[in-house]
Parts: sequence; C-alpha cells; structure tokens
Amino acid sequence: MAYRETEKMRQRKAQARKNIIECTWECVSEGGFRNARITRIASRAGVATGTIYRHFESREELFAEIFRMATQREVDKVAEALAIQGNAVARLEKALRQFAYRALKAPMKAWALIAEPVDPKVEEERLVYRKAYANLFEQAIRNGIAEGGIPDQDARLTSTCLVGAISESLVGPLSPTQAAATQGHKNNEDELVDTIVCFCLQGLTGTRS
Repeated sequence: MAYRETEKMRQRKAQARKNIIECTWECVSEGGFRNARITRIASRAGVATGTIYRHFESREELFAEIFRMATQREVDKVAEALAIQGNAVARLEKALRQFAYRALKAPMKAWALIAEPVDPKVEEERLVYRKAYANLFEQAIRNGIAEGGIPDQDARLTSTCLVGAISESLVGPLSPTQAAATQGHKNNEDELVDTIVCFCLQGLTGTRS
C-alpha cells in the first residue's frame, strides 16, 4: 500500500518550513546573509541542520526564498505609494520617499537586499527585484509624460537611473550612511531623503521641486 501523506502531516511540514524561513530572515535582519549560517538558523528554529535540507535543497535555495519574500514586500510598498491620488510627479515623490525611509529605518535589511555580496542564485533574484522597481517607476514616468508634467524622455532608461541613484545613495559603498556608520556618526535622515528625492525629481522634470 502506497504511503499517503495526511493533512495533519502536511500542515506540520508547512509550519516547520515557515519557522525555518522566519528564523532565517531574523538572522539576515540582524547581520545580513553572512550572519545566516545554517547552524545558527537550525539552533534558532529548534531543529537539526538536516531538517533544513529536507525543506530546501541547498543554502542558496533557502536564501533565494528569503530574498523573494522580503523584496516582494518592499516592491508592494512602492506600488502602494504609486497608487495614491495625484499626478505622476507627486506619486513618484511619495514612492521615492517610501523607499528611502524604509531603507533608513532598517539599514541592515536594506544592505542585505540591495548591496550585500551574495550567492549567484540570490543575485538572480536581486536582478528580478530591481527590474520590478524599474517597471513600476517606468509606468509612472510614462503617465507623467502623458499628463505633461514630465518632459518626453526614455522612460525605461530613466526608471533604471532612479533605481540606481536611490540604491547607491542609501546603501551603496559611496553612500553617506555608510561613511557615517563607519565613523560612528548619524545622518540627518530628513535632509538626506530630501536631497535624494530632489535630485531624482530634478532629473525627471528638469526643474527643482
């Protein structure tokens, strides 16, 4: 007689998998992907390391799953900001501020998702994540061009410039937040966000907001 998995067993497996994912994300949130060692995750989840590999074929697959989960949440937040009432420029400003303040609120998470050196499988997910942002910005820019609030331009190229500018200025190696952290200082977050948003909107519209 063939073995048939019961509903109770499926629920237990699903809960165990969820627990592993949550514990992995906790480790990443505290110290990046380098902090998420399998032994540490297993200890936090209260399981053997072999149990993790019964749910995920490899460490890279686990990290890719974590990355998809975390980045989708961030992309959804930007999408929500772009869905507010108002013209395209106002919606883009809202989305840029949303992105920036969320990154500054959780700098380790932002660094892990945007800039931390990661395995190739996770890097593939990072590219998907950046494209998702670019697609959202591109549509908003096209709307702005149609409205007349944004000059005619290559919306696709401009959207990638926005993603690169805000990512680098917030968590990249040249970011003032990185320099301040190294020196034990703290940036004025409002001033930093205002500067970044002003630069982005100025590049889009050709005028200072």
